[in-house]
Amino acid sequence: MQDAKEEIRARLSVEDVIGEYVELKRAGRNLKALSPFTSEKTPSFMVSPEKQIWHDFSSSKGGDIFSFIMEVEGMTFREALEHLARKAGVDLSMYDNPGQKGITEKKRRLMQANKLAENYFQHSLLKNQHAVEYVFYKRGLNRKTVEEFKIGYAPDSKNALADFLAKKGFDKKELDETGLTNRYGGDLFKARMMIPLMNSVGETIGFTARVIGGGSDAGPKYLNTRQTLIYDKGRHVFGLSQAKEAIRSAGYAVIVEGNLDAVSSHQAGVKQVVATAGTAMTENHLKAIARFSSSIRLAFDMDAAGLAAAERAIGLAQTAGVDLSIISLGDDAKDPDELIQKDPKLWRQAIDQHQPAIDWLLDQYESKLDLKTAVGKREYSDVAVKLVNGLTDPVVKDHYYKYVSAKLDSSIDALKRKSEGAKNEPVTRLKKIGDSAKALPDENGYQDSILAIVLTNKKLRSALGSVEVDDFDGEQRRKLAGLLKNNSAELDNGGENQDNYLDILKLRSEGRYADWSGKDLKRELELLLGQFTTNRLKTNKELLLTALKDAETQQDADEVAKLLKQINEINKEIGK
Repeated sequence: MQDAKEEIRARLSVEDVIGEYVELKRAGRNLKALSPFTSEKTPSFMVSPEKQIWHDFSSSKGGDIFSFIMEVEGMTFREALEHLARKAGVDLSMYDNPGQKGITEKKRRLMQANKLAENYFQHSLLKNQHAVEYVFYKRGLNRKTVEEFKIGYAPDSKNALADFLAKKGFDKKELDETGLTNRYGGDLFKARMMIPLMNSVGETIGFTARVIGGGSDAGPKYLNTRQTLIYDKGRHVFGLSQAKEAIRSAGYAVIVEGNLDAVSSHQAGVKQVVATAGTAMTENHLKAIARFSSSIRLAFDMDAAGLAAAERAIGLAQTAGVDLSIISLGDDAKDPDELIQKDPKLWRQAIDQHQPAIDWLLDQYESKLDLKTAVGKREYSDVAVKLVNGLTDPVVKDHYYKYVSAKLDSSIDALKRKSEGAKNEPVTRLKKIGDSAKALPDENGYQDSILAIVLTNKKLRSALGSVEVDDFDGEQRRKLAGLLKNNSAELDNGGENQDNYLDILKLRSEGRYADWSGKDLKRELELLLGQFTTNRLKTNKELLLTALKDAETQQDADEVAKLLKQINEINKEIGK
């Protein structure tokens, strides 16, 4: 695929691709904009048309057009490649191996068929008065919402859609692979309001259909496209293409059970809402949403099934590494759509009053069990211990031990003994959230500023003589710091194995320090190196404190005295 990437890069400029998402303004040889990843007021997002790269100082993200699309659209590399290939008019099948070419062509045909079906259903809606009354009056959807979600209508006909697609060149086998036809080759969807299921860039990959009555083959209330080559119900998140910018802006996502709950919420102005398209939530659903925010709020029905689904979601969230909370609708409505019909303000208030998932689940069990009885305490502690076992943060774990202990009037030691007995049971563990899932600044980003200054100002490289290369964070930084410290000739050749890192540092230097005087630049470097030294000393101090605890446990008086002396010396250095 390297050849395909280069062909796409040759056809698409970085400023044109990024310019579709942010307003770029000229800043010397480069372009500047407000970061699309953080809520900043001063532009710190830089684009270099010359080097065909971008860098966001506020979130420490950067790269080429592929990495940008992956970040802003929440795509995998393959999805970004396919998206940009379509934009550039590049046929990826020319670069695929023989086995892959067939799959690529099949996907293209399925996408084409679904797009034609989407248009067909939209035109059918306008021609059917019964469907118009249901969509616009009974459901209360306005024209803007219908257009945004491309809502349509499947007529009560045996094979009208199948005939329409056949005339467009699709054979029976292809129609079967789209999931739009039944086992007899006729239309699967009849007399239904049609809601397209879209991928993250708004391309239709399937449908969810709501029966509106009067059909000759009504079937279940809701009917979804079955699993196909382009639609995977275990991965697809309904409404994500419409909600992703609102999720990024709000800093959290709301997941509802029904697709029409999500549609109603968008119409009410609360757009950071998605749904799971009528299927059980999976870890892949959460990971897809976490590309835009790792804070997720669930609004499920409060019946027994909803409680079980929320409990399962807590385990999935721990595995996916997201921060999960629960939205309670109370007695005001059975679902978000009903609450919105009463008053959209009630829906906004419910979202704002979300509760951490574990706290919410424990409260639900407390309300259903009699904690004054031994049986109630046992059942409550069974749930609580399993949840606490899934936590890795010792502080959070301790918090919940104390919380549950107080609820049950039981000792923490008793809970921990029960926990030891439950460890053999299968428990979903929390994973550390990866950097790609968080739009937070890199705490060691200041090291890039040090390297950027000395990279573009050779006279200041001697300042690195006072620092240790191994104290830099990350192999890439350490390698470059070593080259700079030794004033290596390799730097003149672009830096071996440095990829875009050198270009990004040069862009960082141009964007931040281009107008600085030599005196100001030297002072900035001194301050950054001071921070570097202080952080190194603090890290060493933490290591010494750990060693001190071990020495005290072993009652090694000589080692304790030695370590205390070293710690005091570090404290003096930090205090200077």
